[in-house]
Amino acid sequence: MQFIKKNYGWILVSILASLPLLVLFKMLQVDFFNGFSVSLIEGSGAEGKTTLEMLYHVSGEFAIRWMTAVLTCTPFFILFGVSNLYVRQAMGIATAIWSFIHFIIFIAAEGFLETFTQVNYIAGFIAVLLLIPLFFTSNRKSMRYLKDKWKKLQSLVYIIIFLSLLHIVLLEKTWLIYAIVVGLGLVLRIPVVKSYFIKRRKKRKTIQA
Repeated sequence: MQFIKKNYGWILVSILASLPLLVLFKMLQVDFFNGFSVSLIEGSGAEGKTTLEMLYHVSGEFAIRWMTAVLTCTPFFILFGVSNLYVRQAMGIATAIWSFIHFIIFIAAEGFLETFTQVNYIAGFIAVLLLIPLFFTSNRKSMRYLKDKWKKLQSLVYIIIFLSLLHIVLLEKTWLIYAIVVGLGLVLRIPVVKSYFIKRRKKRKTIQA
């Protein structure tokens, strides 16, 4: 019970991040009897998409959604004073896992060399590579070991979100809402703007007290 109370945020994020996997599993047929094999269940896509297109869509959408959610954590703290580093780490892990799933689906369907045929693919590939060190250091042990270097490493997320947005813009997918959320978050991080909102929040809290 104590573990749940201490880690409820991490557990909640893990559950929410895992639920969309059920959608993916419905589109895949796994055969254990004639050797291990995985095949697509044709006709299981939605919105007029093929099964493969739907796999790309679901995995890519949740990768960018979790990435955007991670970048809202600091603005949320600036505006409301609420922060939970371990929840943020869980969101980061969810981002990485969904990005890895998206990339694995791509290379399974198209082949690894196809990654280098278009700018949008290359941008996505670099973003996935940069996510690897963040994935393996999103834990308390790495924070203690890396100390100040941990924050510098985590700043790679800004390059990753830029590459990810470039990836979906070039694919002509829905990107504007993510760009707006990320853009507003970056504006709130500007020292003058950040200082203004933090002072306003503290003043409001003092008045209410």
